[in-house]
Amino acid sequence: MSNNISPDHLEPVRQLARPVLPDNSPEMAALLAIWQPCDCKRKTVLTAAGETERHIYVVLEGIQRAFYLSETGREATIVFTYPYSFSGVADSFLTQTPSSVFFETLTASKFLRAGYAQLEELQQRFPLIRQWVLTLTAHALKGALQRQAELLCYSAEEKFRILLNRSPHLLQLIPHKYIASYLGLDPATFSKLLGSIRL
Repeated sequence: MSNNISPDHLEPVRQLARPVLPDNSPEMAALLAIWQPCDCKRKTVLTAAGETERHIYVVLEGIQRAFYLSETGREATIVFTYPYSFSGVADSFLTQTPSSVFFETLTASKFLRAGYAQLEELQQRFPLIRQWVLTLTAHALKGALQRQAELLCYSAEEKFRILLNRSPHLLQLIPHKYIASYLGLDPATFSKLLGSIRL
């Protein structure tokens, strides 16, 4: 199957797959063939809570977030994604069950995306691609557990400093109310930290 995308545009996928899939292997060629371009405007909801995630994305441009919306209307930002990372609602995609969160663009965004059925078919055909997906899942789980520990154990200032060390560019790119939500802080506390900590 041809996706009519130039090899240069597929390079981010190649880079993400390269730790497991050899460059000129049949597995790499098959994986690169399933991606399609997808462009979205700012504040586009790609997956709503209750829907099943049908795609996995690689971010080429823009910033996105997944967020939980409580019954009282309170939002909790779960994760931000940006170039050149995977994006989408990973647990819903992998289990093909309804999402508990919303996935939206915060800025105009460009992606490559692949469908669940296509990736599942490749996993059946190529054990190495299944190994790659398992490796991605393991890294995602590790990151989720680390973030859970940070939210439960660290002070507001420690969480803020970790974010600055890991992703300082987010402060210039994302509205601060979303970053405060991501850190589990109220906007007033976040604003106070922003003013007191040297960037």
